[in-house]
Amino acid sequence: MLTEKFFEVIKHEGVVSIVTCGNNEVHASNTWNSYLVVVEGNKILIPAAAMIKTEENITINPKVKLTLGSKEVMGHMYMGTGFLLEGTAKFLKTGEHFNMMSKKYPFLTRVLEITVDSCKQTL
Repeated sequence: MLTEKFFEVIKHEGVVSIVTCGNNEVHASNTWNSYLVVVEGNKILIPAAAMIKTEENITINPKVKLTLGSKEVMGHMYMGTGFLLEGTAKFLKTGEHFNMMSKKYPFLTRVLEITVDSCKQTL
């Protein structure tokens, strides 16, 4: 599901937008490509320090959308490409993935785990 081009993109720095919706209110938060850690084929782990509204929304509605990209990776026709990912999310506060991520990113208070259902190249 996650393509070679996706993995090429996250090797380059860029902004990741995380979009959630709870109580009919859309919210976007941001992180960096370099903070995305892929495990088990279709799970993405993201260190979270704040993301308070993101967590509130995920408690109500676990569906999320992420957009990310890099101008340094060839797209369909031109330099620069991006992705739209859709999936479900939850926050981890304990466990193997939490422990691994807290060693790598000591600033985190939780880990945002996203199970990817769809990965579409947009550029």
